[in-house]
Amino acid sequence: MKRKPLLLFAFPLLILAILAGERMATVLLGTYPASPTAWWIWLELRPWSTMFWQQIDFNLGESMTVDAVVLAAAAIACWMACHTRRSAFFFLANHVALIFAGLMIAVGGNSETASTIAAFTSPSGLPFSLTVDFTLKSSLVLLLGTAACAYCHVTFLAEARARAEARTVRILALQRDI
Repeated sequence: MKRKPLLLFAFPLLILAILAGERMATVLLGTYPASPTAWWIWLELRPWSTMFWQQIDFNLGESMTVDAVVLAAAAIACWMACHTRRSAFFFLANHVALIFAGLMIAVGGNSETASTIAAFTSPSGLPFSLTVDFTLKSSLVLLLGTAACAYCHVTFLAEARARAEARTVRILALQRDI
């Protein structure tokens, strides 16, 4: 199986597009505060990216330029990781994007009505509850992320199998020559 860097980069790009879309909607709301479309986009994307941008703004200053640089640096790093030959950095890009998406959904789910609330009791007897957000949007993003990670695994295993077969052929040729 030949590695397709664009497919490996698709899910990290989706997560970066969600973060960039929220920042763009924020800029548009500053310029056109009466735009219903900008408000709709902002309200849809804000729950997922609120905590991330709050941390970036707190640590690096409240500048949209810094936010754009962070997004550009992440996109370049992911693009290069998906194009590196003879390495598994594309694993890192996709799996970190999936973990990040899960965290964004978990944090954003606290500001919305959760569809499932499960109460558990720990072995020590301490009760706690778990809130999970299973909206269509969140489920679709997690499904896409899982598919992207599965594609990474299939690609990596196919490359490893091809390398093993090539090594076996070389070893057989050496044994025949000796």
